[in-house]
Amino acid sequence: MPFEGQQILPAIRSMKDFDKMLKFSFRYGVFLDLHVNMLKSVFDYARSEGKEMFLHMDLIQGLANDEYACEFICQTIKPYGIISTRSNVIKKARQLNVKAIQRTFVIDSNALLRSVQLIQKTDPDYIELLPGVVPKVIERIREKTGKPIIAGGLIDTPLEVEQAISAGACAITTSSQQLWDYFSK
Repeated sequence: MPFEGQQILPAIRSMKDFDKMLKFSFRYGVFLDLHVNMLKSVFDYARSEGKEMFLHMDLIQGLANDEYACEFICQTIKPYGIISTRSNVIKKARQLNVKAIQRTFVIDSNALLRSVQLIQKTDPDYIELLPGVVPKVIERIREKTGKPIIAGGLIDTPLEVEQAISAGACAITTSSQQLWDYFSK
């Protein structure tokens, strides 16, 4: 089972958020919105606390979101995994044996078709599907790709988490500390 059965992947936007995450038993999480100068110290700290963290490549401040930046990050920072909407970043992470999450936004039937085609091309380890509040889309993407789905975006309640999991998501990314608390029990 992905993430050792952990259904919530805390999405960290600040060091204050990360300090709060450390109070929970979560092993896996996602760093968002980090400045390039913070990467090494933040990942060293996470590792020292036994945390396996993904890095959202599209949101690093001060670093291009391309395969060269991905190669640099994977070789020097060594995150547990990378998240990106960019196919070249996902492919580079996979080449370097770093877990890769293809982030995709499905807003209509055409976006669904394009997302499936992109996923087949990049072959990520996981798919982060946004918005994550549409169980039907979670089911379809999972059926068409065979990849584990992580649902994210607009998930606000325990019921919405449970609906996404029931539809086939293996986990939920969320910055909601209320959901962290609810699902850490």
